[in-house]
Amino acid sequence: MTLNGAGGVLLRLKRLVGVLALCLGCVFAAVPPAMAQRGGVITAIVIEGNSRVEPDTIRSYIAIQVGQPYDPEAADRSLKALFATGLFSDVTLQQDGNRLVVKVVENPIINRVAFEGNKKLDDDQLKQEVQTKPRTVFTRAKVQSDVRRLVEIYRRAGKFNARIEPKTIKLDQNRVDVVFEINEGDTTGIRRITFIGNKHFSDGKLREQVKTSESAWYRVFSSDDRYDPDRLNYDKELLRKFYLSEGYADFRVLSAVAELAPDRDGFYVTFTIDEGDRYKFGKVDVTTRFEGLNVDALKGLVTTREGAWYNADQVERTMTAIAEAVGTLGYAFVDVRPNINRKKDTQTIDVNYEVVEGPRVYVERINISGNTRTLDKVIRREFRLAEGDAFNTAKLRRSQERLQQLGFFEKVDVANQPGSAPDKTIIEVSVVEQSTGEISFGAGYSTSSGILGDISVRERNLLGRGQDMRVGLSLGTRSTQIDLSFTEPYFLDRNVLAGFDLFRITRDNQRTSSYDESTLGFALRAGWAISERTRQTVKYTLRRDEIKNVGANASALIQAQAGKTWTSEVGTIIAWDTRNNRLNTTKGFLVRYAIDFAGLGGTEHYVRSKAEAKYFIEVFDEIVLMLSGEGGIVKPVNDDLKIANRYFLGGDNFRGFRIGGVGPHSGGDALGGKYYYVATAEVSFPIGLPRELGILGKGFVDAGSLWGAEEKGPTVQDSKSIRVSAGVGLQWTSPFGPIRIDYAIPLRRESFDKKEKFRFSFGARY
Repeated sequence: MTLNGAGGVLLRLKRLVGVLALCLGCVFAAVPPAMAQRGGVITAIVIEGNSRVEPDTIRSYIAIQVGQPYDPEAADRSLKALFATGLFSDVTLQQDGNRLVVKVVENPIINRVAFEGNKKLDDDQLKQEVQTKPRTVFTRAKVQSDVRRLVEIYRRAGKFNARIEPKTIKLDQNRVDVVFEINEGDTTGIRRITFIGNKHFSDGKLREQVKTSESAWYRVFSSDDRYDPDRLNYDKELLRKFYLSEGYADFRVLSAVAELAPDRDGFYVTFTIDEGDRYKFGKVDVTTRFEGLNVDALKGLVTTREGAWYNADQVERTMTAIAEAVGTLGYAFVDVRPNINRKKDTQTIDVNYEVVEGPRVYVERINISGNTRTLDKVIRREFRLAEGDAFNTAKLRRSQERLQQLGFFEKVDVANQPGSAPDKTIIEVSVVEQSTGEISFGAGYSTSSGILGDISVRERNLLGRGQDMRVGLSLGTRSTQIDLSFTEPYFLDRNVLAGFDLFRITRDNQRTSSYDESTLGFALRAGWAISERTRQTVKYTLRRDEIKNVGANASALIQAQAGKTWTSEVGTIIAWDTRNNRLNTTKGFLVRYAIDFAGLGGTEHYVRSKAEAKYFIEVFDEIVLMLSGEGGIVKPVNDDLKIANRYFLGGDNFRGFRIGGVGPHSGGDALGGKYYYVATAEVSFPIGLPRELGILGKGFVDAGSLWGAEEKGPTVQDSKSIRVSAGVGLQWTSPFGPIRIDYAIPLRRESFDKKEKFRFSFGARY
């Protein structure tokens, strides 16, 4: 390399260094003072822009303190902390010499929260769902969160087209009004529910099992035809329970999909299922490892029978019954395991209920949450377990069922958690309360009572104590009733129901017996459970009956009844009820017996007894046969039996005849009788309308008789002969109450009986 060449390289290097120096000088010249003085010690923190928040409050969130050097990372943490308070819409930190200047823009205070355009949900409902409240700090994040929550609430109400736009109206003193403008849109219902894979049950039968239903004009009082993801999951469980109760032990729900229609006006719900094979019970046995336990006695509790269709509900009930029975014998730690052996070749399931010793775990504590109104003791007394008891899953499950049956709670969750030691468990009870107060107005018409109107006020959980109080007034063209009732379900903290009734009733009997009747009195009652399905009630009644306004053309026997009587009566009722539904029963039975004694004071002395039985069976799909029979005897004791204490037959309890139309008569007036019986065979069947509409056809035959007139004489017409009627009818379980129309023709009667072929009854509750 030559000298000149080396000098040229050095010259170029000098020029490059000069250019770099010039560039660095420009960069440093552009750096603000805050960066130029990075690392300087802060001698003062100045707060600017605040009017509502105290300076010391702001300083408490700043990570840089007086006397410390400025640190960009600490400044960044301070910014995040101040924004996280939700008090400010903007925050800046700037170093000015040795000062740290914090500039804030405060969020406004909410003056008022309003909703516009909402019709489906009222303001009170929406206010409970939003976090934005008056006299709190306004933040956009909170408002946007509320919008998302309101959209979800509207979707659960079937309004998938709902649009919500939040707006703010600025006021003085840094205040704002927040307005949620709501466009609810049309209700998005369920257009169709389809099942894929079902071979043994029709789509219509399966639609009855699920809670979700297709939209229809008659479902204006129901929300079950609105799409709800949670309800769809519940429907999957309902389908599984139904198939398991019908013997399909391999049943599975493969998928449950809800697709929104292109016009966003409805959903198409599709359940894809695999029914599997249907099984029958094979060998059923009970075994135990407990010494001295009588297995034969436990076998009597088994409801599953060999050869019957497999039913998972029966297996569950048998497990509970055996566990409770063994527990009462002093075996504290019991576990009943259903060892199931499924045989696909014979399509049978062998079940061996094995009674073994469960883990030695005790209930350490029962925690209750969510009850803001209901007292803790009201919840605890429904528990089959107490603190210190041996833990039992069957009793825990039964406790949850009892809480749900109270009707006080919208939701009940019961679970057990590990306790403070391996042999202890804590039971967590979480409830969501619902309204238990009712005010109802009624209107209707019946052939027997004419035009009806009533109003009642009821509280089923009075003062959160579980007490039931009702005040009612019923006015009709031919009857009036005023009543007050009160019930304490756990009298003196014992499992005994106690209550009283006050009543005043007037009846216009001019059409049947040419007189009016009024009753004034009270009753005291107490009841208790003999078993899960059996109850006994005892009752004392004191009442005054008056026969008045006797017609001038009434028979002499009716005229002799005019006046007042006092009845002091004590009685008892024992009822055994296994019906699956008390309104539209499809299976089960009811057996009831009552006996009353009058004569503990008063003017009337008699013994009266009455027995009745009803049996329901679904003979074919949706076709239910009901067989019933009832009868009664009333005997006077050293006295005449007044007309107010006799039996009357006809009308609702014997169709085809007028009220009091069957039995002893004198001059066209019904006298009542001492003995009666009625037997009924009735078939309920669908008439082609949707099952959930609640309209059923009826075909029936009634047979019975009433006899035993107290009075004797040539004008008295009395006969023990059987009367028979047959007819058809319609029954609608409407949103306004039960409506029934019957047309019956007497096939066998006496000449003095009074016919009534057509009967109509209608009642309403709002």
